[in-house]
Amino acid sequence: MSSERPYHENAKRFFDQYQSIDFVQVHRDWMAHLPSQPGMALDVGAGSGRDAKALAERGWQVLAVEPADGLRKLGREHTFGSDVTWLDDRLPALTNVRALSQRYSLILVSAVWMHLRPEEQQRALRVLATLLAPGGLLVITCRQGDSGDEREFFDVSLAGLDRWAQDLALLPVAAAQSGDQLGRESVAWQLRVYRLPDDGTGALPVLRHVIVNDDKSSTYKLALLRTLVRLADTAPGIVLSRDDDWVTLPLGAVGLYWLLLYRPLLLDHRLRQSPGARGYGFAKEDFHRLEHLAPGDMRIGSPLADPEMAATVLRAIRDACQTIVRMPTHYTTWPGSSLQIFAGERRGMRIGVQPARLDMQTLAGFGEFHVPTLLWDCMSRYACWLEPAITHEWVQLMQGYNEQADLGHLHQALRWPESRRETLQVRQLVASHLEKARPLHCVWSHQDLQRRAYAIDHCFPWARWQNNDLWNLLPATEKANAAKSDRLPSARLMETARLDILAWWEVLEAKPVIATQFRDEVQASLPLVTPNASLESLFDSVLLQRQRLKANQQLAEWQGLTGSPTH
Repeated sequence: MSSERPYHENAKRFFDQYQSIDFVQVHRDWMAHLPSQPGMALDVGAGSGRDAKALAERGWQVLAVEPADGLRKLGREHTFGSDVTWLDDRLPALTNVRALSQRYSLILVSAVWMHLRPEEQQRALRVLATLLAPGGLLVITCRQGDSGDEREFFDVSLAGLDRWAQDLALLPVAAAQSGDQLGRESVAWQLRVYRLPDDGTGALPVLRHVIVNDDKSSTYKLALLRTLVRLADTAPGIVLSRDDDWVTLPLGAVGLYWLLLYRPLLLDHRLRQSPGARGYGFAKEDFHRLEHLAPGDMRIGSPLADPEMAATVLRAIRDACQTIVRMPTHYTTWPGSSLQIFAGERRGMRIGVQPARLDMQTLAGFGEFHVPTLLWDCMSRYACWLEPAITHEWVQLMQGYNEQADLGHLHQALRWPESRRETLQVRQLVASHLEKARPLHCVWSHQDLQRRAYAIDHCFPWARWQNNDLWNLLPATEKANAAKSDRLPSARLMETARLDILAWWEVLEAKPVIATQFRDEVQASLPLVTPNASLESLFDSVLLQRQRLKANQQLAEWQGLTGSPTH
């Protein structure tokens, strides 16, 4: 029996039932998110037309989709005279809707989702996501409980729905559970609201097109996007120049992150990244020698003291830059166009057998890479949603290239190489300082660490922003570290801690080798850092980064320990 048959055969009964409840009463849990500017709305499973008419009365142009003939007829009569157009179509395909080539600022899928079989639900969400306009809102309500009649309902995994939404770069907006408006004790309703994010520039739809829809003969396009998203999120200071049109990066930084992505995939996990048995242009002898290096030895700012290994790393970066410019940069184009989105300019670089450092100057020696400013800003703001979508598509590609590989293995192989906490270097520096009976205070409580058990705290929580830079690792009491957990220090707390943080940075600056590492890392990972900036100026850059993380990721804040002194 088709899911719409009961609604066709009992159309008048269902029409009267739906009309007995007011639109606002049914949808009050998400009405605060209804865009203030009306546009095109898609009502999927429009039923009696109650919701479609209410939206039209609020200025929306509504496409009402209803597969049950009898119910659609009554709905059409009810909305007569309103700006509502009716269409016979059904999930998961919505073939007719997609043929209209329209995008919608609001898509309402009310009391429909439980009609979809579990294997249809993911496809349905993907189709709906392609129909959303930039900044558009997707509202899904589903019923829990038996139908009590001939209708067949299927299980809905809300966790699965949220996970699929993340894979599609949809932002969670609201979630709620409510009782039944008709007073049925065995019935409950679940709500999920998602948004296709947009900063008003159209940048996100372009990135989403490349991630989800663009043709791919290998994983190279996804690798380039993930490299750029990673740089935008974790190394905003790596930018060489910026104007209204372009952001210019050191090509060597793009090549370095490319190597960090492919090193575990090819050397540790032996996973194919394209069909067949062909090789990879960048994976030459020098790339394979990287197997002997730890990921931490290839961070921006890392010193390469061994002359042979330094030359190996630099040659591997050079090979990666050549592949990046010739392949994904060349073939990643604007939707519906043959024009390249990105541009790369390689520079001849002589590589000698001598020590080196992966600093800005060295990485810029390989050339320049240009990213449209709007896309770079978008990558920076939405990295925490873009990267999961990229890795999801990457896994899908690798499944086709590595048919025997376990899905969990593929996800594990795509973890960022530095995705573990690393505090040993700073712990050793703190221990050395305390052994000399020098004063050192917990940055969050101002308590003397000579008398208390201490910990090394990530100022910006590791769980939300994976950064092991020296400036981000701060001495704290074990009590403060545990209380702070994975929360972001508030602006007020940061100002309270300013003097103790600066005092610790002065300790680092007093050691020449450590000072060089500290400065290189600060310049790469913090915004608006200038050469030879004062520590006070660097602290201001930390505050800017704190504001950025709070806005982009909506992180919970920590106000500090109760009763901690102000200093």
